[in-house]
Amino acid sequence: MSVADIPALHSMKNSSGSPQNESVSVAPGDIAVGVIIGRASEYFDFFVYGIASVLVFPALFFPDLDRLHGTLYAFVLLAVAFVVRPLGTLAGMALQQRFSRETKLTVSLMLLGCSTVGIALLPTTATVGQTAAVSLLLMCRIGQGLALGGSWDGLPSLLAMNAPESRRGWYAMLGQLGAPVGFILACGMFAYLWGSLSEGDFLSWGWRYPFFAVFGINVVALFARLRLVVTHEYERELDAKELEPCDPVELFNTQGHNVWIGAFAALASYALFHLVSVFPLSWVMLYSEQAIGQFLSVELLGAFLCAGAMFVSGVLADRIGRRRLLGTLAIMIAVFSLLAPTLLSGGSAGHDAFILIGFVLLGLSYAQSAGSVTSNFLPRFRYTGAALTSDLAWLVGAAFAPLVALGLSARFGLWAVSAYLLTGAACTLIALRINRKLSVVRD
Repeated sequence: MSVADIPALHSMKNSSGSPQNESVSVAPGDIAVGVIIGRASEYFDFFVYGIASVLVFPALFFPDLDRLHGTLYAFVLLAVAFVVRPLGTLAGMALQQRFSRETKLTVSLMLLGCSTVGIALLPTTATVGQTAAVSLLLMCRIGQGLALGGSWDGLPSLLAMNAPESRRGWYAMLGQLGAPVGFILACGMFAYLWGSLSEGDFLSWGWRYPFFAVFGINVVALFARLRLVVTHEYERELDAKELEPCDPVELFNTQGHNVWIGAFAALASYALFHLVSVFPLSWVMLYSEQAIGQFLSVELLGAFLCAGAMFVSGVLADRIGRRRLLGTLAIMIAVFSLLAPTLLSGGSAGHDAFILIGFVLLGLSYAQSAGSVTSNFLPRFRYTGAALTSDLAWLVGAAFAPLVALGLSARFGLWAVSAYLLTGAACTLIALRINRKLSVVRD
């Protein structure tokens, strides 16, 4: 069934004129379509900003600083969106309770699109001064963070709950495919512009095009997701699974430990997320002779390997279990972290190996990281609990990763990258161990 066919279900009648097949559940594959569309547009937005934080913002918004400190300040702004994202989730939940799910989704994605196209239209420091330019960029970044939090639609949770027992790992993987798709679009666009334009043209107007493209894709994704969540079949499924907002105070008082366990169980994957996508680009830009265009091409290849690894992860998770797979991959990420200094200091060949190996590990682990323990939530807490768990995983694991890794590596050496990844891997293993013990107690 295609996305275009889904709305037609709402008007299907049987011979007596009543809705047809009221008791039939929505197929997991149909839900996965909505999840992939929504996540791909969000990740495209996410990676466009992340890449611009390295290639564009230091030169245009922090021109009086050296390249290192300009990049560090740009990474501070990158982190801001993750800091305010939980606030966006809570505001979105309140909006949904007062109005409707479609109202919340429309407001959130329009805010995301307007904030993103606003960045494309921003004046730079050379035009309005650094304070005004950075303040405007900060406002747009806050808007992006609030919008990403508010755009939670419950479809990933619905996908997990509707998936067959024996294929939950596979369907969990489908929900995460938006990450490599979004990166491929963003990285490919910047690689093309970087290679086709002079440095002056790229910094003058070329860098703005990806942000306009994000706006267009967000509009398409908005209508595609709305056509899913407002149909009778999806509303019935969401209501039946109690996927509605709950009181966040009651959530944390009753099952707050599950929020934190879920966030830390995914920490290794989320820490690796930025350390193989945004951070290496900044390191190569600052400390390597490797051509940026060539490095972006390697990252593109890495994203395709990441997508392929996700499919492998879906098969493995259904064979050995999602939590066991996450634990195994946390150990593999820890081993990889010990190799990071050698690879990143090994010239172009080392950089390429770091990217390709890192993206494969990212695909295997990130494919199963979302919602790995959200089944612990009572049904009425799952909708809000899953959203806040994801927000906290991004905040703790990924938000400050490029800033911390670049800042500490520049000062103390590349072993800082190892320390960061090792910490994430250790947190994942501890959280999974605690969750296992709690599961035994509950049983």
